[in-house]
Amino acid sequence: MAAPLPTLSEGAVTIRPIRVRDARALERELLDNRSWLSRWEATSPYGPTEFDVKYSIRNLLAHARAGQGIPFAIEVDGEFAGQLNVSGITFGSLASATLGYWVSERFAGRGATPTAVALATDHCFFTLGLHRMEICIRPENSASLRVVEKLGFRYEGLRRRYIHIDGDWRDHFCFALVVEEVRQGVLRRWLDDRVPALNAEIPEADWRAAGVKRS
Repeated sequence: MAAPLPTLSEGAVTIRPIRVRDARALERELLDNRSWLSRWEATSPYGPTEFDVKYSIRNLLAHARAGQGIPFAIEVDGEFAGQLNVSGITFGSLASATLGYWVSERFAGRGATPTAVALATDHCFFTLGLHRMEICIRPENSASLRVVEKLGFRYEGLRRRYIHIDGDWRDHFCFALVVEEVRQGVLRRWLDDRVPALNAEIPEADWRAAGVKRS
């Protein structure tokens, strides 16, 4: 079953289905933000590979047609600002998916990322009927850690050498929500300042295990 490809907005932030014609804007943002993004980008353990922006978009759209993902473009005031991908969509007894995202440096700190994540999570819970949403973040990525803290994603543990990022297998902190925790919606809970304190708190032992000082 193919997942719907909605357009969702809150204030200046919109998430919409990415399109092949976004390739030029996407490539420009990726090139202009190399130093901002390269530390967090997935790589191949088998060696360097060529990156074709149009092929990447078409691949994301193919997964969407198969019902396995929802590839969003993030816009701020109508300007292309980044990407958010819902991947690994599974229905049935698991009913879960994973979220990944990035925004250009010039949009950082403007609430675009937590708004986009909240919109996508609410769509997955209340329109698709999923039960659990997961976000995995490198311990060094303080900006992404602030997103899950703002939205109240619950910390679930350290995954050792979990994803190949920036040329090596990297540890990740795992966060999740289930729909019973956010009956009013992730976005509404955040905007109403009702996010439970310390939901995303990471134990000191896990910071030590990851070899990263708490930022």
